[in-house]
Amino acid sequence: MSLQCTISSPVEVSGIGLHSAVPVKIRLLPAAANRGIIFRRTDLDGFEIPASWKHIARVSYATSLMRKGVLISTTEHLLAALYSTGVDNAVVEINSLELPIIDGSSAPFIRLLQQAGRRRQRARRSYLRLRRPLEVTEGSKRIAVYPHDGFRVTSSIDFPHPLIGRQEMELDLTPETFEREIAAARTFGFLEEIPQMKDMGLVRGGSLENALVFTRDSLMNLEGLRFPDECCRHKVLDLIGDLALIGYPLQAHVVAERAGHAMHTALVLKLVRDRSLWELTTSDEPARATVPAMAELAVGQAGD
Repeated sequence: MSLQCTISSPVEVSGIGLHSAVPVKIRLLPAAANRGIIFRRTDLDGFEIPASWKHIARVSYATSLMRKGVLISTTEHLLAALYSTGVDNAVVEINSLELPIIDGSSAPFIRLLQQAGRRRQRARRSYLRLRRPLEVTEGSKRIAVYPHDGFRVTSSIDFPHPLIGRQEMELDLTPETFEREIAAARTFGFLEEIPQMKDMGLVRGGSLENALVFTRDSLMNLEGLRFPDECCRHKVLDLIGDLALIGYPLQAHVVAERAGHAMHTALVLKLVRDRSLWELTTSDEPARATVPAMAELAVGQAGD
């Protein structure tokens, strides 16, 4: 039987927001079973926003959540770490609108969660198991999900840059494969696009300390790449963080081709709204058994 988990003890980390450049501190706290991941704005009298598809807001260069006009931005790196390490329930206290970017990857959050430890809870974990394929396309971009016993991700990107080009990777996601293959991959961008992005109010906190920056034919970061295909690996990281907004671990094979946050979240919304595409299961049930009653797909909606 697979049981839900929370963290064992509170942990915290500080930094600045990638897009806002605002100093921010987050504190992770244990949460009760069936609570899900909850963001709590300590600067706004503890206002809570569940990490749920129901609260997806802006999605362009980051994924943001909004409830009753209150925003939480750049959630994907932390959510990817929580999802991949099997933390079902936690409160994320945050004193600003954007999570800290730290080094631009999920590795600092993995270390934070290792420091916090995990504690099993009495409630069973439910999984969203795909019944039928689903595909979202936009020109040459595509994202699809197919029935699969575990959680497999296949991702490909194609950028006309000598250090990137076409990159592909496929892996079965486990806590071990995420930490080893994905967590350390950093967000990336192109030097020629930065002025326009800053005019849009983006990447104001960006630097070579928290992002890979490519010129037309080289990389500005003196330490170089952590992986030859670090850009593709970071796309997988973002994808996992966005899929976490489903609210349940996914049993499916996800295939993403040149996809980004907007397509990830479009897939999430299309998937959860079509009940014929999936079923909820617990790991110790027969393959086609479903959880009694549908269960609310939004995580932690009690405060709405």
